[in-house]
Amino acid sequence: MTEKIFDEYYEESLMQGGTTCCPGCGGPLFWRIVMQALGPETIIYGDGPCAMCAIRSLKLPHFNLHFSFVADASTGIVAALRAKGLEDITVISSAGDGATGDISFGKVSAAAERNENMIQICVDNEAYMNTGIQKSGLTPYGAWTTTTPGGKESNKKEVPLILAAHKIPYLATVSVAYPRDLIAKFRKAKEIEGFRYIHTVMPCPTGWRFDPAKSVEVTRLGVETWTWPLYEVDEGVLSLSRKPEQKPVEEYLKPQGRFRRLSQEQIDSIQSEIEGKRKTLLESDGKKIVI
Repeated sequence: MTEKIFDEYYEESLMQGGTTCCPGCGGPLFWRIVMQALGPETIIYGDGPCAMCAIRSLKLPHFNLHFSFVADASTGIVAALRAKGLEDITVISSAGDGATGDISFGKVSAAAERNENMIQICVDNEAYMNTGIQKSGLTPYGAWTTTTPGGKESNKKEVPLILAAHKIPYLATVSVAYPRDLIAKFRKAKEIEGFRYIHTVMPCPTGWRFDPAKSVEVTRLGVETWTWPLYEVDEGVLSLSRKPEQKPVEEYLKPQGRFRRLSQEQIDSIQSEIEGKRKTLLESDGKKIVI
């Protein structure tokens, strides 16, 4: 009976059972939820982040070239669909934090400036995980990587707000720990024409150094401590999706071995930084932030 239930589920699902992702990786869960929101009329371009290994299990057209082609290759797909009169198909362009925020940021920025009709996703596991856990521009302050063995000395790049400054129609931050919010935002993005940007922090037990069974728990703590706030910017107006009572940031940092070298002074500094960010977001909630 159990086997029959699973067989029927995978028969209807847009993702096959099993992936080559590490245990506890948020990638398979993320893509399963995304495809539940978007449906089969979708084409995906993406490669680079190891969490993208999950898209190789999708029963949909997907293209894996190189992360240096982020947004460029998808622009070509959008143009081809437009020429064939197939503009109802949703085009997804996806890349990791290294490609989106560093290596190919200029291409993402150019596609945003042109208002290309695609959804650009950043699968952000906060380091170059698939090449050996090297620092990226989106690695948070104090985090251990193989190229920052003493902890990163600079802050995480605020890519969502940088993209908001491009005056794109829609952007949102999401988390696999909040699937209903994730589904709602992707469904909303699907109905909007132009460049849409969705940024998800992707739990990575291998690089973050935590128990793979705790992936959703650790990711939820990121939201509850306001380390990773959930919001959307629709036509320039910022709206907070959740306003949880703030938990101490130490509850998020402590389970992760990548932060084990942090001193109490550094933790207090991170707490202060997050509280300032929380205050700014609450003051901006419901207001136009892009003029």
